[in-house]
Amino acid sequence: MGVTVKLQKYIADSGVMSRRAAERAISEGRVLVDGAPASLGDRVDPETVNVTHDGVRVMPRACHTYIVLNKPVGVISTMKDEKRRGRPTVAELTADVPARVYPVGRLDMYSDGLLLMTDDGGLANALSHPKGSIAKVYRVTLCGSVGDGALRALASPMTITEADGKPYTLRPCEVSLISRDGDTVIEMTLHEGRNRQIRRMCDALGLKIKRLTRISEGGIALGELPSGKWRPLTDGELSALLSEAKEK
Repeated sequence: MGVTVKLQKYIADSGVMSRRAAERAISEGRVLVDGAPASLGDRVDPETVNVTHDGVRVMPRACHTYIVLNKPVGVISTMKDEKRRGRPTVAELTADVPARVYPVGRLDMYSDGLLLMTDDGGLANALSHPKGSIAKVYRVTLCGSVGDGALRALASPMTITEADGKPYTLRPCEVSLISRDGDTVIEMTLHEGRNRQIRRMCDALGLKIKRLTRISEGGIALGELPSGKWRPLTDGELSALLSEAKEK
């Protein structure tokens, strides 16, 4: 047997929840170790143990890679150009990542900014679901001076038509005015991820987008990360993101 650690530390180190939350889950009988109910005080070998929480395998942090990429305009957020037009992809920008990571959701070709990427399929599915409620914040530059009425309309529930022709009512979003100096710059916080949602919302109101940048997702900020570059998530960012995804 290798070096053992306390079970609650193993769970917390995996990023699934805090150590205190892990202790509570163990006490409630929601954690199994190698198929048997766990107890507070149990120690495990991280290299060989099979831990589950509510039936879901708890994997060591080292088993997955999580990064944030600052996707430039003109790059498609897929691993290959499905239309075979020779367009640059995020795979080319992350070729030096020491794991094969995939985009979490998409950011359209003409938008730039934060794109999460990982080889953790469970997290990717949780974050990519269109009805998920993890907040995504966008900096949007609109052509010309846009009045308060149009901004209020953007923040209000809107109905769009889906690809199958069915109407869908979007959740309200938050809209904050940043500046009206020639063009209008706003920040929009969305709690769902319908396809090209902001562009479709603006089209419905006759607003023209000059630039659309995702600046944060799930509390992870783009910050000063240069365009076209990536960085790993910090332990704090990952723990918060995993906890938030599990709560949704």
